[in-house]
Amino acid sequence: MNGIWKKTVARNNVRKYAASIVKLYLGEKTMSKQAKTLTSVEVKRILDFIALKKHAARNRAMFLVTLYAGLRVGEVATLRYMDVLGADDEVRDEIRLDASVTKNNEARTVFVNAKLRKELQYYIKLKPYQNLADKLFYTQKNDGFTANTLAQFFMYLYRAASIDGATSHSGRRTFITTLANKGVSVRLLASLVGHKNISTTQCYIDVNDDMKRKAVELV
Repeated sequence: MNGIWKKTVARNNVRKYAASIVKLYLGEKTMSKQAKTLTSVEVKRILDFIALKKHAARNRAMFLVTLYAGLRVGEVATLRYMDVLGADDEVRDEIRLDASVTKNNEARTVFVNAKLRKELQYYIKLKPYQNLADKLFYTQKNDGFTANTLAQFFMYLYRAASIDGATSHSGRRTFITTLANKGVSVRLLASLVGHKNISTTQCYIDVNDDMKRKAVELV
């Protein structure tokens, strides 16, 4: 009886071990799953969807900040009018992010291109500040988003616009992949988006057929 009991325990232990390995494997696959890189058609679909809903100007501006500047949603949530406006109330071409609001606790400069400056200027014209210290992107309670609530908003937005696989990181990943596709070096990309290691940036780049076509033409 003792021998049978030992064999039963051994079999159960093997099953438990196998189950734990499967669970770990599946968990790692889930964690390593990348956010979807948005195509130009999907970007247009999202913008068209936003245009038909409430708070269209705000939602368009928030989406384009991730797409045109590569900000994390947590960084977008912290933006205040004073961060983006200069003394002349014009949108700056550089936004300084304090170390306290970045993921790696290092301050960085975000460079704002002409398209994004125009979008933000339009949004601010529609939603002028009462106080420069106010959050740039309001909520219904007028206290601004948190990183968590803004991440949830983007998840809802992509789902409602029927963009499968998109997450709150999709705008940022699309920003990185788009620039990589245009020949911007990984080291420069890492500096733009605030990655300490270029290996992190490389994980964001979604290799596509267009990049491959351009690559073979270099031979």
